[in-house]
This record gives sequence, structure tokens and C-alpha cells, in this order.
Amino acid sequence: MPDEDVVLWDEADGVATLTLNRPDRMNAWTAAMEGRYFDLLRRAADSPTVRAVVVTGAGRGFCPGADMDILSGGSAEGGAGLVDTRPGRRPKTFATTVPKIVVAAVNGACAGVGLVQALCCDIRFAAAGAKWTTAFSRRGLVAEYGSSWLLPRLVGTSRALDLLASGRVFTSEEGLELGLVSRVLPAPEVLPAAQGYARDLAANCSPASMAIMKQQIYRAWDQSLPEAVAEADGLMAQSLRGVDFVEGVRSYVDRRPPEFEPLGQGTTFS
Repeated sequence: MPDEDVVLWDEADGVATLTLNRPDRMNAWTAAMEGRYFDLLRRAADSPTVRAVVVTGAGRGFCPGADMDILSGGSAEGGAGLVDTRPGRRPKTFATTVPKIVVAAVNGACAGVGLVQALCCDIRFAAAGAKWTTAFSRRGLVAEYGSSWLLPRLVGTSRALDLLASGRVFTSEEGLELGLVSRVLPAPEVLPAAQGYARDLAANCSPASMAIMKQQIYRAWDQSLPEAVAEADGLMAQSLRGVDFVEGVRSYVDRRPPEFEPLGQGTTFS
């Protein structure tokens, strides 16, 4: 399969839908998939017409982790097929730096690096009964790719250690109880629901507001409360002088959909 086909792009109504597309392997992760997925996230970030992103998997699974056929070659051979080695390679957490809301539509099995990619999305919709697992401890690995930072912030320290240390399988329903998943729906409804949510963001929410809020959320984890409040006060003062605030108020008074400005090209978070 050509590299450009391992992740598909579709754009409609301000929403870019990215589909991991190796259904014969349940969308198992490879270097080609990583490179293509991150390239398309960058494309979505730069596009003035894309205001939200949805990520899903083709077929029955979301992503079950690294392709085991590649891993079975051992560490030296396995690493070569699972890491994008191009100059300027981006971290596995690249989705957290994209200044647009990224919604995961987890349509099936989600494990290992696939689970990490779901964690790096901002919101997670999931299919009822879908199976999730970190799996790392059961492969002799550690908490990979920032999962030790991401999971505790979503579910708490003890629950994160449970999921990481045991590598046990849990369902979308338990993920909802833990706070890992935002919504659980029947499998055929997951992608349409995620796209509908993203279309609402695209139609009614300021791209600049969403980008700044996303940055605030990730940065605030390393700030004290007074630091976060001081930053928010400064950003609030800027927003009150911005064109989006004027448009937001005017559209509300006029009872019409807002017409917010797109983000500038090249915006990312560190």
C-alpha cells in the first residue's frame, strides 16, 4: 500500500477526518502510518478551512498498537519499521501541539501506541464494548510516549498505575467511568457523532478561542493556580480587544451563526 494511503484525509464542513487505514492489520502502527498521520495533522493545523479534526480507524479497530509482525524481529529490526526516521521527526504526542481540537472516534480495539494516540486527542468518543489496554508491561516495556504524564491527568494516579502496571484489558464503558472516554455509543454511531460534535465546533466556536484554551489546558498542568489565573487574565484582556469577541457578541445579538476568523498558518504549541 502506498504511504499516502495508510492514513486517509476527508474534509467537509470545516472538519478534517483522518482515517488510519490498514484494516487488514486492524490499523497496526508503522513508521509510514506515523509519518503520514502527523503530516496530515500538520496539514489540518495549517488549513484555514479546517477548524476541527476527527481521527478514526478503518474497519473493526482503531489501532491495536505497533505492528507485531515488525516487532517480532526483535529490538534492532523492530525499531526500524516503527519509527519515522525522517529529519525533523515529531514526538508521538504531536497531536497535543496542534492548535485545533482533535476528537478521537475510537471505533474498536485500542492498545499500546494506539491508546497513546487516543490519549493525545482532546476528546474521545468510543464504541460500546471496544477493548482498550496499555499492554506495555505485558510486552516487557515501560509507560511509553508520555503515557505516564497523560494517564494520571485523565484518571488519577492510582487508576493510571492500575492500567499501566497490569496492562489489563478494559472496555469503553469502564473508560467512561474512569474519565478516559467522553462518550460511549453503538459502534455505527461513533464516527457520525464525533463528526457532528466537530462540525458544531467548526460552525459556532472561535478557532482562536479553542486554540488558546487547548494551550492553556496543557500548560496549566505545570503552573500554580496563581500563575494560571494571571495568564488567563492577560489572555482575557487580549480577547476582549479581539475581532472574534466583537463578532461573537454581534452574532448573538443578531441571532445568526458567527463568522470567526481562521487561525494563521504555522501555529503550533511547544
